[in-house]
Amino acid sequence: MSTATTSATTEKTGARTPEAADVIENARERIDALDDRIIGLVQERMAVSSVIQEARITSGGRRVNLSREMEVLGHYRDALGKPGTSLAMTLLELCRGRV
Repeated sequence: MSTATTSATTEKTGARTPEAADVIENARERIDALDDRIIGLVQERMAVSSVIQEARITSGGRRVNLSREMEVLGHYRDALGKPGTSLAMTLLELCRGRV
């Protein structure tokens, strides 16, 4: 790697050595791939939630089932701690009102 390339790579990653920069770049590629999978799963969750909401509304029920949402919040909190609750709230918000 040239000095200019090394400098640009380490600047981009925040690493102080080319070796660390390589590790960071590879890990970031993995994170990007994981993020793509997570986004796909969230979109799938939104579609399934829409089916549930439509069935509930069609049968005369409400769009949102608060007791179920509390279960989801608890599940995420138990698995991920307090930030899991925020993540679950975001997911629930994304999945509401799509019908």
